[in-house]
Amino acid sequence: MVVADCLKLIDESLAEARTISYLLHPPLLEDAGLASAMRWFADGFGTRSGIAVKLVLPAELPRLVGHLELALFRIAQEALTNVHHHSGSKSARVQISVTSNKIILRVSDRGKGLPSDVWKPDGGISKAAGVGIASMRERARQLGGTLEFDSSGRGTTLRAALPIIKR
Repeated sequence: MVVADCLKLIDESLAEARTISYLLHPPLLEDAGLASAMRWFADGFGTRSGIAVKLVLPAELPRLVGHLELALFRIAQEALTNVHHHSGSKSARVQISVTSNKIILRVSDRGKGLPSDVWKPDGGISKAAGVGIASMRERARQLGGTLEFDSSGRGTTLRAALPIIKR
């Protein structure tokens, strides 16, 4: 009985380590691109968190340079993690749209909204915000993009707009 329990814990630990490894560096992102990696992540996130994620992607999402795809993926990861830990929402929407010169990522929920000491009505975030928001902001800034928030008691929407850099 004890040996069987230990073997089960080992299998669960290996599966968890494999999941974490894939989340840190998803092979799909490099091999198949942002659209495939986002589908994989949204499905897995929904299963792990119990939050229903609606993913809206353009019919033809062009392949982008690796660091841009990675930045968008990481921003989406962090935004959904924030939905899970802070919003209280049972659903989230992740939308990627493309203009002639920008790729825009929107992540929205129907949760309780950002606290007033974190979010400013002009779309800004206070310096007291957590590491996650700061890292999303820095990723966008490093690529010449912007990160904005809109929040109320009916939910929060993050909008990251980055210049398109195709492969």
